[in-house]
This record gives sequence, C-alpha cells and structure tokens, in this order.
Amino acid sequence: MPKMKTRSSVKKRFSVTGTGKLKRNFAKKRHCLFCKTQKMKRNARGTTLVDTNDVQIVKQFLPYL
Repeated sequence: MPKMKTRSSVKKRFSVTGTGKLKRNFAKKRHCLFCKTQKMKRNARGTTLVDTNDVQIVKQFLPYL
C-alpha cells in the first residue's frame, strides 16, 4: 500500500494536545485590528480546541496523528 499524504496546510495550522485533542489558533487577528473590539482581540489570544463537529474533518487530513 502507498503511504497516505498529510495535507501540508493542515499540519501547519493544527497540533495535538497530550490527551489527543486537536488545538488551533483563533482567526481574524492578523490585520484591520483598529476596527475590532478590545474584547474580541483579548478573547482571541492564545489557542483553543477544535470543535467536536470538526474534529473528524481535520483528522481526515492528518492520517499519521
């Protein structure tokens, strides 16, 4: 059997926690920050977990997780 390919864009954007959950960054904090509220920018710091509905989709692109 040939090896399955990992989606390069996905491996850069997601990582796995110690318990096996998927971790992601927040979106919409790269540019035009002057029109976004302080609350939105503050809450978008750091990382968060991928929603349970989307985990199966992301794992499809990361076969060797």
